[in-house]
Amino acid sequence: MPLTGFYSYPDNEAHKKFYGRILVDHVSAFLYYHKKGIVQQLIHALKYRGHEEIGTVLGEWYAVHLLELEWVARVDYIIPVPLHRKKLRKRGYNQVTTFSKALSDKLKIPLLENLLVRKIDSETQSRKSFLKRTEINEAFFDAHFDQSLHNRHFLLVDDVLTTGATLEACGRKLLRIPGAQLSIVTIAFSHS
Repeated sequence: MPLTGFYSYPDNEAHKKFYGRILVDHVSAFLYYHKKGIVQQLIHALKYRGHEEIGTVLGEWYAVHLLELEWVARVDYIIPVPLHRKKLRKRGYNQVTTFSKALSDKLKIPLLENLLVRKIDSETQSRKSFLKRTEINEAFFDAHFDQSLHNRHFLLVDDVLTTGATLEACGRKLLRIPGAQLSIVTIAFSHS
């Protein structure tokens, strides 16, 4: 498996994708994603073929590495990037939530599935050009929170980090919560 090792050093390629765009404490991705590679096959099986167990196995495996990091103990909630309700109804599950639940169980950090909501449905990112992938913005998402979520550290989770546009849009919504801190973890990292 093409492990990135990003978790072991803070100034990694994934973190650099957000420089000058959004304030994030830590960014990490577990595996390198290459077209036609094993990670692409795993992600596609998780996302489109109903193999939710892949998300569980990868989440449990990655959690072992994340437990070594002192900043992880300061995370208050794990937040999966949401699917639009139409896509969720069609697919039957959110592949990111499967991975997030495994992280939550192993790291002993609560999962908040309904804090972020996707308001605008869009075509699957994997079918878009690089430029089209960057068009996702804050208007696509909303955050529902109350005062109990002020001054919290959120770990935002997605499947593949490519341009970072989706994570940036979600992160901006989370950072509107007073006193919020943001870190990001993904299953995979793509150079494209």
